[in-house]
Amino acid sequence: MVVVSGCTSSSRRHSSKFGTLGVKYPDARTASTSSEAFPLYPAIEANVAFWEDIYSRYTTRQAVLHDSRDLSKVYAVVELEDRNAPGGHQRNEERTSRAKARLADLLSYLAEGGEPRTKQERHVAELFDGEPASSLIQARENLRVQIGQKDRFLEGVRRSGKYMPYIREVLARENLPQELAYLPHVESSFNPKAGSKVGAYGLWQFTKGTAKDYMVVNSLVDERFDPYIASRAAARFLKGNYQALGSWPLALTAYNYGRAGMVRAKNEYGSYEQIFKYYSGGYFKFAARNFYSEFLAAMRVAKQLEQSGFAQDRPDDLRSYRLGSETSVATLCARHNLDRKTFLRLNPALQAPVVSGKRKVPANYLVRTLAQ
Repeated sequence: MVVVSGCTSSSRRHSSKFGTLGVKYPDARTASTSSEAFPLYPAIEANVAFWEDIYSRYTTRQAVLHDSRDLSKVYAVVELEDRNAPGGHQRNEERTSRAKARLADLLSYLAEGGEPRTKQERHVAELFDGEPASSLIQARENLRVQIGQKDRFLEGVRRSGKYMPYIREVLARENLPQELAYLPHVESSFNPKAGSKVGAYGLWQFTKGTAKDYMVVNSLVDERFDPYIASRAAARFLKGNYQALGSWPLALTAYNYGRAGMVRAKNEYGSYEQIFKYYSGGYFKFAARNFYSEFLAAMRVAKQLEQSGFAQDRPDDLRSYRLGSETSVATLCARHNLDRKTFLRLNPALQAPVVSGKRKVPANYLVRTLAQ
């Protein structure tokens, strides 16, 4: 988001099995190789492995109970029902709440010297082998639930085929690393209509305040929903982050946390690794702390799917032009021989007053149509 400011019974520990991510770039500012530009620091190996499992192993019908600070500690997986079924969301909430409560009780029991009695209890106990009782007490406060994303991620990889070629062109023009094209997998699963509870929208999840520095955002047109305009804006924004912070791990974290806050953190702690380990100022909580790890994991999983021949959508063959004077949607549909649904799909930036016909498409709007 762009802002202004385990298994059920396995005791598997995440390990680093990552090689070089990507290709070489000529711009020295982005480092000579991808592994240098986007390093897998030892401090985040467990986090990257955790998110790789979230994207490739667990589905949205599974809730992963884990430690929010040490992501190598995955306690259990709760099976869920369809959240869209009548009452499904509430029953899933109750199910995960009960599982968290049972796990909290188990951690207390083990901290008090209790002996594990079941396979599941032995699994949890093994995760704390050699650690003091205080670690178990602290783990009670760190309990967190993460819903799996495998099915959603697969849909995102399918959709990404429509936008990736254009995004790569934009990044090349800005002399930015091609790896940045994978960021919408974390932000929106390549859904141009995606929105968040904090008011971030579109493929790149811009908030209104930041978007207005790069795009048109008003009651008639919101270019955050145009994946092509938003991609150009995201490239410029990321470039600004890199220029301010000097590294891509910091620039990407700032995409979520905010540039100013990341500059303060860098001034205080110096490096990304030190910030990851020790910084907790402001709103630098779970999401911001894990953002770069999520990006690395999403990029790795997506690349593996692409290389496997996973079917992806094809880009639209588009043409565009600036509208000379305000014009109704109906007139534009007739002019370009497009049905209303197709025209609105190609022009997702148009807002309710225009879509409903109460207002016309404003002059200077970038109209998108299918090439003839």
